[in-house]
Amino acid sequence: MDARDEQNDEQIAARVQKGDMEAFQILVERYDQKMGRYARRFLFDGDDSKDLVQEVFIKAYVNIRGFDITRRFSPWLYRIAHNEFVNALKKKKKERANVSLFDFDVLFPHIRLTASETADTDIKQHELKEVLETSLGKIPQKYREPLVLYYFEEMNYKEIADVLRIPVSTVGVRLQRGKVMLKKLVTN
Repeated sequence: MDARDEQNDEQIAARVQKGDMEAFQILVERYDQKMGRYARRFLFDGDDSKDLVQEVFIKAYVNIRGFDITRRFSPWLYRIAHNEFVNALKKKKKERANVSLFDFDVLFPHIRLTASETADTDIKQHELKEVLETSLGKIPQKYREPLVLYYFEEMNYKEIADVLRIPVSTVGVRLQRGKVMLKKLVTN
């Protein structure tokens, strides 16, 4: 392993700030899959997601000198992504495409079907997946986004608060309300 890879994100960002522009590639490699996953959950479109993730990294690169290396890098990057994705949603709102919100296998990895199960079970699982995707899409963005950041991006309340620029207590409230909304939609 290269010693450069052992540095934390903030140390690498400091190197970029000092002119080592090639070090930014290490950050891109560390966050490319995470940003892609976040984009797909937020935007629901694979092609748009890839383009917007590239835009996120371009903006991060251009603005890296404004990053405070005494703070954590990941919330700063997720904030840039949040802003890009919100702007993309505003543009796309007019189109209102019917898209998938999440991968059922990621959300429920413990539910696996075996070959011996009946076609009836397959149909029920497919119907459940459709209900969950539709339901998550009906939750307002201000409740859906904390759910995605918490459950899919595995951020803690403080990191979510930094990304969304809301108080930590508000993160908890939005997560709770989002879960209640999702449960009501799924059980109806």
